[in-house]
Amino acid sequence: MRLNVVVIKMVKPIRLHTRFERARIIGARALQIGMGAPLYAGEDALREAFKNELVSLYGFEEASVRFVLDPLKIALYEYDHELIPIDIDPHENN
Repeated sequence: MRLNVVVIKMVKPIRLHTRFERARIIGARALQIGMGAPLYAGEDALREAFKNELVSLYGFEEASVRFVLDPLKIALYEYDHELIPIDIDPHENN
């Protein structure tokens, strides 16, 4: 089964996210993924990124057909690769 993948780059913030903003973005995206939202990362890219974990869980031959199911890991991958189209309102202090 192939998943439909939409590739949209995350909006570049004018400053780095604080740890609280990062946690909020990743948590919101993980919730969306857990509720069945489409993924912004490709199935093959996720399989390659988590290859060592899949091999340790399922063995070398099964790892090529298995899929990463943890919404938090997928959300972290999407955030780190700037694939999440979610951003906070960047207020500048004057």
